[in-house]
Amino acid sequence: MKAQVEEVLNKVRPALQADGGDVELVDVSDDGIVSVRLTGACGSCPMSTMTLKMGIEKTLMEHLPSVKEVVQVR
Repeated sequence: MKAQVEEVLNKVRPALQADGGDVELVDVSDDGIVSVRLTGACGSCPMSTMTLKMGIEKTLMEHLPSVKEVVQVR
């Protein structure tokens, strides 16, 4: 499933990179929890939680029903 998650993240990545940030896949657990690290401008942005939940998590859940949650690690 890690490859599938990475494939979906590649669809989100250009929007993040346009704002000087990026997303790095850290882990995908067996129970559908995806751990990511926001980097660049996204790592310190006050709106990073919104980006994580309403952008990355929403997109992953739309494409991969087995994804239950996306969490940010530092």
